[in-house]
Amino acid sequence: MAVNGISSSSQPLMPIFTGEKYEFWSIKIKTLFKSQGVWELVEEGFVDLAGSDEEAEKLKEIKKKDAKSFSLIQQAVHDTIFSRIAAATTSSQAWKILKKEFQGSAKVITVKLQTYHRNFETLSMKSNESVHTYLSRVSSLVNQMKSYGEDISEETVVAKVLRSLTPKFEHIVAAIEESHDLSDYTFDQLILNHMKKMKKRHFR
Repeated sequence: MAVNGISSSSQPLMPIFTGEKYEFWSIKIKTLFKSQGVWELVEEGFVDLAGSDEEAEKLKEIKKKDAKSFSLIQQAVHDTIFSRIAAATTSSQAWKILKKEFQGSAKVITVKLQTYHRNFETLSMKSNESVHTYLSRVSSLVNQMKSYGEDISEETVVAKVLRSLTPKFEHIVAAIEESHDLSDYTFDQLILNHMKKMKKRHFR
């Protein structure tokens, strides 16, 4: 059952923001908003104007939906963070306040993305590193880039992983490239379909 567009049952576990690792929290809470169908409202806000009775009724429903979204944000921040958004009146205002304070200005975001890009380009698997550890590093970096608005494609990530594995995996990389269209091959598919083989090879 849904109430004003927000599910009233089976509510997912709420990620709580304590002031650290904003990038990861924002990804989690954004997914929660999307699952409840309110992300566009949180991201873009709404215009508090109504003319006809029909428009007034529509605005009333939007406000109810926004109140639910705003409530989610309030529940998703620790008490030490709540004071930052106490004066906000909509979910969009609260979201923008948190984003500006903890993610930074456009200039800060640009600098961080430049750093992440350099790290991504130079990323490679270490000789004594397990496949699992390396893929975790790749996933973490990609998620950080996405949290700052980077639209990095699955094809780019998969290609990076395949060309940055240690030489002992060359035959597996060749097999993947021959048997799959990398333009339509995801990072998750790479993990599910080939990581067991890579792990076996790594520990021989």
